[in-house]
Amino acid sequence: MLIKKIFDWSALLAYCGWVFWLSSQETLPMPPLFEFQDKLMHFGAYFLMAAFSWRALRHQGHTGNKLALAVWLFCCVYGLSDEWHQSFVPGRTSSGWDWLADSLGAAAAAWLLLTLKQRQQHCKSA
Repeated sequence: MLIKKIFDWSALLAYCGWVFWLSSQETLPMPPLFEFQDKLMHFGAYFLMAAFSWRALRHQGHTGNKLALAVWLFCCVYGLSDEWHQSFVPGRTSSGWDWLADSLGAAAAAWLLLTLKQRQQHCKSA
């Protein structure tokens, strides 16, 4: 159990570090393919962050709705701090729309994981 806890927290910290590193870059080496591509990338990045957060925070004793809320709040606060961080990076800007995409991605993942967990428990009890 301790090894799993260490692994899950390490994975979350590594992922958060990767997001921080990406947001520290003046430009990202990816040409835009379609309008709002960056919002989709934010959504996806924070969807994944929520999945890593779910795995780590479940070791803190949170379950169900409380776990989903803790995951969402963690990702929202991290996203807000990351947008603030970007405001200091040359060539980058801070955007409330990016933060909204971050928050929606985290909410979607938290909802999906909560729904899957509830269905799993329902199947076990049936």
